[in-house]
Amino acid sequence: MSLDGHSHDHDQHDHSHIPTNKKVLIISFLLISIFMLVEFVGGYLTNSLALISDAGHMLSDSVALGIALAAVFIGQKNSNTKKSFGYQRFEILAAALNGITLVAIAVYIFIEAILRFQTPQHIDVQGMLSISVIGLLINIIVAWMMFKGSDTEHDLNMRGAFLHVLSDLLGSVGAIVAALCIFFFGWFWADTVASIIVAILVLRSGYLVAVKASHVLMQGTPEQFNPEKIKHDILHLDNIIDVHDLHIWSLTSKRYILSCHIVVDDTMQMADVQTLLHQIEHNMLDLGIEHVTIQTETTAHQHGHIHNCIMENKHHDHVPHSHNEHTHQHQH
Repeated sequence: MSLDGHSHDHDQHDHSHIPTNKKVLIISFLLISIFMLVEFVGGYLTNSLALISDAGHMLSDSVALGIALAAVFIGQKNSNTKKSFGYQRFEILAAALNGITLVAIAVYIFIEAILRFQTPQHIDVQGMLSISVIGLLINIIVAWMMFKGSDTEHDLNMRGAFLHVLSDLLGSVGAIVAALCIFFFGWFWADTVASIIVAILVLRSGYLVAVKASHVLMQGTPEQFNPEKIKHDILHLDNIIDVHDLHIWSLTSKRYILSCHIVVDDTMQMADVQTLLHQIEHNMLDLGIEHVTIQTETTAHQHGHIHNCIMENKHHDHVPHSHNEHTHQHQH
């Protein structure tokens, strides 16, 4: 006997932010993509590694926003027989790819910075400063839109895209500081130092997003849930003798699933078992776990006991066979 609990209210809540996310992502994608081209050309013309690095980062921003936008569209596709949970987890794949691209961009910037230290080059400071200021303004606008108009706290896909933009914003600040240092003090090495600082920020952001996404893909337990406490709370309900095979994982960054086996008192009536299951489901919904699957067992028919019996029988079948061979050889 099992209960597969699902709340439509939670579904509506989870998807209520999607139209807003979509609008924000489209505008952000267009702004970032256009200025990325401007910054790359400007970095090439001014010979600024900081600008070129920031343009490379903006390219990753553009790709990240494009992937995030695709994830919103694809995630809305209905489930089917081949994908019973639908395409919502594409969000996590997109976030993982965003994290990996950030790490790759950071490595590229580090390599370019080392080469630039070895062969310093002249930089057009005024052009570098102008483009950096415009880039900063663009990033501030996009970051503000994403922070106010979308769910950057819980939606891992949106958070990954938001971190891209934030890192790029800091990169623009670094380029501005470097340009001012070159203009006032003639410190041309400041351009390279600024690019390294950007690389460190980018690497950190990419690493965090990639780790969180991989944790979800590996069906790790979401950090806000304590399986032992949940098991303890279920065991304290009336007529529950044991809880085992309890698993909690994430379908997306905001949708959580729980499954477990419970051993109930043999004397319970069917109606009482159903009441107990609904109580557990309600308790899990209060915790934020919307999809609950519970298998009920009696003391005479426990999944764990059956598994142990099967393993014992396999061992028993194997041991006599070895013993008979040994006896037969001994008789000879």
